[in-house]
Amino acid sequence: MKCPACENQLEQITVSDIEVDICKGGCGGIWFDNYELKKFDKKHDSTGEELLHIERDENITVDYTQKRKCPKCDEIIMMRHFYSTKKEVEIDECPQCGGFWLDSGELERIRNLFENEAEKKEASKKYFSEVLKQDIAIDQIQNESEAARIRSVSNILRFISPSFLFSRRY
Repeated sequence: MKCPACENQLEQITVSDIEVDICKGGCGGIWFDNYELKKFDKKHDSTGEELLHIERDENITVDYTQKRKCPKCDEIIMMRHFYSTKKEVEIDECPQCGGFWLDSGELERIRNLFENEAEKKEASKKYFSEVLKQDIAIDQIQNESEAARIRSVSNILRFISPSFLFSRRY
């Protein structure tokens, strides 16, 4: 497989019985197949320490704005998104195979996002609480806007059709 960031040939290594692909001697990135990243993303994990220090060529510059193709699925463009609710580390994910590409240093940054699971859960809880409040506020604004529009139409209809016309009994 070729590195999606620098086109170097990826090297497969085994870390804690899991095969991952690294860009050794290139940009220093890591390819994780679906579900593999979860086994290395916690700060207290002693597994995966060797993935934090991949040999890289300092002369290689990576264009982080460039869209990247999945190294496993050939022509599929990966989606870039934040790894966690803290929105501090962006990673690339293949929408087809579910694999993840991490640039050099991103695994270490991911591992340092949260001290423990409790902190991670609290951050998620806070994030979703804020998102839901925003959604409720947007709904409220849309409802107020809709009510104002209905009042406007009602006022126009009152002007066009004076109420005395509707009050007659036939």
